[in-house]
Amino acid sequence: MFYFARVGRQSKVSGVAKKVRLVVRGYNALSHALERLGRGRATFAESEQALHDAALRAATRDDAALRAATRDDAALRAAGGSRADNDTDTAGGFGDPGYLEGLRVLLGSLDKEAVPTPFGRMMLRKQIVNVLRNRLLVEWQLAAQPAVEQQPIEKPIIILGLPRTGTTALHQLIGNDPGVQVLEYWLAAAPQPRPPRDQWARNRNYTEALSDLRGMYYLDPSLKAVHLMTADGAEECRHLLQHCFADDTFDCNSNVPSYSAWYDGVDMLPAYLQHRRCLQLIASTAPGRRWVLKYPVHMGNLDLLFELYPDACVVQTHRDPARIVPSECSLVSGWRALYETGVDRHEIGRRRMELWAARLEHTMEVRKGREDRFFDLNFREVLSDPVAAVRRVYDYFGLELAGEGESRLGNWRQENPHGKYGLHTYNAADYGLDDVMMHDRYAAYLEAFSVEREESLPL
Repeated sequence: MFYFARVGRQSKVSGVAKKVRLVVRGYNALSHALERLGRGRATFAESEQALHDAALRAATRDDAALRAATRDDAALRAAGGSRADNDTDTAGGFGDPGYLEGLRVLLGSLDKEAVPTPFGRMMLRKQIVNVLRNRLLVEWQLAAQPAVEQQPIEKPIIILGLPRTGTTALHQLIGNDPGVQVLEYWLAAAPQPRPPRDQWARNRNYTEALSDLRGMYYLDPSLKAVHLMTADGAEECRHLLQHCFADDTFDCNSNVPSYSAWYDGVDMLPAYLQHRRCLQLIASTAPGRRWVLKYPVHMGNLDLLFELYPDACVVQTHRDPARIVPSECSLVSGWRALYETGVDRHEIGRRRMELWAARLEHTMEVRKGREDRFFDLNFREVLSDPVAAVRRVYDYFGLELAGEGESRLGNWRQENPHGKYGLHTYNAADYGLDDVMMHDRYAAYLEAFSVEREESLPL
C-alpha cells in the first residue's frame, strides 16, 4: 500500500494537489452519506479478528504467487500443505503473540482519541492489514527455511542522525556499491528472499510497490522534494519494526496519545529481533554481503541495536536541529491531515522536538566507550561532495570501494543533484517552535558535536 502525504501544505497549491483534495473529499462525502443511510461501521477494536482474516487472505494470495514464481514446492510440503490451514485464528501463524499488545493499544487509541476521516480509516485499515500480512508471510517462509535464522549479520553499516541531515542521500548513494546490500523498498514492504534482479519485474510484490509509489507521486508530486522513494531503491527500516506495532509511523499518522505513551515506554527488543529475522530472510540468497541500513529512529534504541549487531559500524550525520525539527513537523502534519481532522500542529511540534531530543541524548549515552564504532559526518559534507563523504566512511571502517562502485556512486550523484525535485518549505512558527527554544533544548547535542547554528533556510 502507499501512504499519502503533504496535500496542499505549501503556500501555492498545485493542480494535482487540488485533485487529491477532491478525491479525498469525495470519498469522505460518499462514506458519510452511506452512514446516514444506516451503513454503520465497527470500531477498530471490534475489527481485530476481521483485520487478521483480511491479512490471512492477502498472505495466502501472496504466498501462492511467491511459490509459483520460485517453484518452491519443497517449501510448501515443509509447511504441511496449504499454509493457510492452521492459521485461521489470531493466535495462529502470526508468530510470537507479543505483537498483539501493541496492536490492541493502537486500535483502542484510534477508537478513543483519534478523529480519522472515512478516508483515513480506510488507509489505517489497509496499513494494519499489510503489517499483519507481512508477519504471517515471514513466519511461513522462516518455518520452511529454519536454517536462515542462524545466518550471521556481520559488521552492518548503520546510518542514523536526525531526519533531514542527509541520511537518505547517503543511504541511497552507498546502495549503489555492488559490494553491499540495502533494504530495497519493495522488500521492506513485503519481506522475502531477495530474488535475482532480472526476476523482479515478474514479482507481484515488486510490481505492486511500483504501482503504489507511482500513485503516491501522481497524487502529490511535491513529496519527492521531501523524501524520494523508488521500488528498487534503499528504504528505511521502519517497515520491519512495524511488525510489532512499535514504530513512529503509527504515532505520526494519527493523534493517539495513549499509543504514544505506550510506544515511548515499550521494550523494543521483540521489534528488533523481528528486524533481524527479516534481514536474515531477505539476505538468505546472498548471506555474505554487508548490510547498509538507515533509520533515524534507531537513535532511540541504539543499545538494542548493539545488542543484536555488536560489531555494527555506525555513521551519524549532524545538522542544526532548528533547521530539522520544523521540517519533519511539516511532513508529519501533512500525513496526519489526510488521516484525520483538526490537526494540532503545535502538539506535533512539542512532541517531535522532545522525542528527537530524547533520542539524541540516548545516542550520546550509548556512544560512551564505543566511540570507535562511530563515524561523524556534517550535513554540509554530505551535501557538497557525497562521494567523498562515502570514501571517508569506507576508509574509517577499513572498507574497499572498488572502481565499479565508485563509478556507480558518481553516476548516481550526477543524476540526483540536491533539489532535483524542488525544495521543501516550512515555517517553524506554525508548530509553536523558534530557534531559541530549539537551541536551548538541544544545547548538549550542539556542544558535544560542535554543530554550527544555521540561518533559516529551506530543506
